[in-house]
Amino acid sequence: EIISQKFPVSAKLGFFAMCIALGLGILFGVIASLRPNTYIDYIPSSLAMIGICLPTFVMGPLLMLVFSLKLGWFPATGWGGFSGDQFFASDMVLPSVTLGFFYAAYISRLTRGGMLDILTQDYIRTAKAKGASGLRVIVKHSLRGGLLPVISFMGPAVAGLIAGSFVIETIFGIAGLGQDFVKSAFNRDYTLVLGVVMFYATLIILLNLIVDILQVTLNPKLKFD
Repeated sequence: EIISQKFPVSAKLGFFAMCIALGLGILFGVIASLRPNTYIDYIPSSLAMIGICLPTFVMGPLLMLVFSLKLGWFPATGWGGFSGDQFFASDMVLPSVTLGFFYAAYISRLTRGGMLDILTQDYIRTAKAKGASGLRVIVKHSLRGGLLPVISFMGPAVAGLIAGSFVIETIFGIAGLGQDFVKSAFNRDYTLVLGVVMFYATLIILLNLIVDILQVTLNPKLKFD
């Protein structure tokens, strides 16, 4: 009953964090790959390095200090947007950004590397020689192959988002499954701890299976064993 009530909150946090990670990561990675070894490459790469080096339990309080206490743009704690008919609310921004930015940094690096490898292939040069526009070359010819490393990373990323939500929910006071898991561990409620662990283990296995199937679908060179 606790899992069924609290997991939707954690799932919504993970969904928005993953959207931020994919959106920012792919965008910065593609931009960096178009002009390698220039300032257009250095700026996204530097942001990605900061995101990788800065842990979520440090980034969360920093964002809270700047955007909540100093500027007053977003609420510091809570997750009220989950209740009612609102799909998204201002109190979801800081937790989602804190959790998603770390993975956006990794996705940016993977996208950049994958795109740089694809953009040197012969069929890309052929498409350019035939007069294909730069946008068409990127969208139609490059992205599918360039995003294969990102697809491979999605399995570990989903597992990390699930584990990272425990910390984020505790920092921002979100009444999700991760917060209940931490409380149950302190209270030695082993039944709830075991139930949450088994639930998340099953979920991670299923999501990794979906990622593997998607990877094989996008890359015909791979085969099911």
